[in-house]
Amino acid sequence: MLIPRVRSWCERNKVAPSKLMIPLSYAAIIGGMTTLIGTSTNLLVAGLMESSGYKGLGMFDLVWVGGPAAIATILYFGLIGYRFLPDRREPGGSDDEGMLQFLFEMEMPGGSSLVSKTVEEAGLRSLGDAFLAHVIRNKEIVPASPEMVLREGDILAFRGSPAVLEHLQERHGLRSVLESVESAGHMTLPIFEAVIAPTSRLVGRTLVDVNFREEYQGVVLGIYREDESIDKSIGRVVLQAGDLLLIEARKGFDKRWNKNREEFYLVAPRRAERVKPQPGKAPLALFILLAVITVAALGYASIVTTSFIGALAMIGTRCLRGRDAKSAVDVPVLLVIAAALGLGKAIESTGLAEAIALFLTENGSAFGVIGIVSAVYIATSLLTEVITNNAAAALMIGVGLEASTTLGAPPEAFALAVAVAASASFLSPIGYQTNMMAMAAGGYKFSDFFRVGLIVNIVVGVTTLVMISYLWL
Repeated sequence: MLIPRVRSWCERNKVAPSKLMIPLSYAAIIGGMTTLIGTSTNLLVAGLMESSGYKGLGMFDLVWVGGPAAIATILYFGLIGYRFLPDRREPGGSDDEGMLQFLFEMEMPGGSSLVSKTVEEAGLRSLGDAFLAHVIRNKEIVPASPEMVLREGDILAFRGSPAVLEHLQERHGLRSVLESVESAGHMTLPIFEAVIAPTSRLVGRTLVDVNFREEYQGVVLGIYREDESIDKSIGRVVLQAGDLLLIEARKGFDKRWNKNREEFYLVAPRRAERVKPQPGKAPLALFILLAVITVAALGYASIVTTSFIGALAMIGTRCLRGRDAKSAVDVPVLLVIAAALGLGKAIESTGLAEAIALFLTENGSAFGVIGIVSAVYIATSLLTEVITNNAAAALMIGVGLEASTTLGAPPEAFALAVAVAASASFLSPIGYQTNMMAMAAGGYKFSDFFRVGLIVNIVVGVTTLVMISYLWL
């Protein structure tokens, strides 16, 4: 229910939902800094410190830096920052423009946690881009109202965006009216959109009449008809040419039916297959995560070791399947990190890191140790805007550690500056993968990130350096 509530807040405060995309992405990045396992960069920095003969960062050292930085950034966006974000959406635009009258149905199964609750208590009154239109009870269509008490066996008819359908399918207490054409396996079936052609056998008939599931090897989840509201059960709607069907089917459904234009004008994929949620495994996964953190926090093993063992435990207990674990490994990113580690080692072994550190200490001695830490932070921050965060950390950690040795300052101060600066990539969408997600969702441009991210970089940088100075210098 988080997304509908966010949308409701936006409507009440007259704020475009897209304006929350960049703030949320920045909060996610900074939130990842608050513990050592928050980002891969933190682990990388800790590991490089240990390999260089230094004591690694403590499990929660980053909390004292990342926590205040996250709070400062959230306060900035909550009070001022969001006003600088343009609304880049097309007028009336969302990804589901023109589909706000899509009709789809969900069933209230026996034992549902929503039984005996009112529509409002069940959280089904306000769903953002959809609303509960009516309830089919004992084959009768009853208009939905906030005070209506839900009963076992009720079929709830929603009208709105297909994105809300995907959310409701994952919600406990509701299930699809029709059984999937393929219930076995750990992957959900893809969803397709199909436009009925004038020559189709579906025209003038209902889904029940044509036995759609068996004849077309798919299940219709929803129907959209332009300029007309549908007030019947999906299975009893007399179909027309041009109707848009939302169909759950096996992979390849689109290729098969696009060869036969007599049935559908066009069949296009709406959602790819994905791993089914395993709520029964959630307690076990949580236990493994807590064990990884606790063992590392107590100092019995390094976070690198406990994380690796935890990953194996996730696979061994089937919380994560081997194929999914393999697909989660981004080989190009690993190659970039490996190459950056090699460059970083070369910078250190050739004396370049020492030379850079000496240059910084000689030219920044007037500003004290905090001035040198600031220089390392700024250099890392600029570097991470053009290469990956892990590569920036690998290249700059050697310089930071050499500077700490030259100055006799705590190495933790420089390591924390590198770790945070490498992850604080806010000036461009290419600096961090979360930024790219926000760019697509909000329709932003490079200039939007620079204008907003410059201030965020300053806020995070100042907060980080103040906390490092106060606690370590």
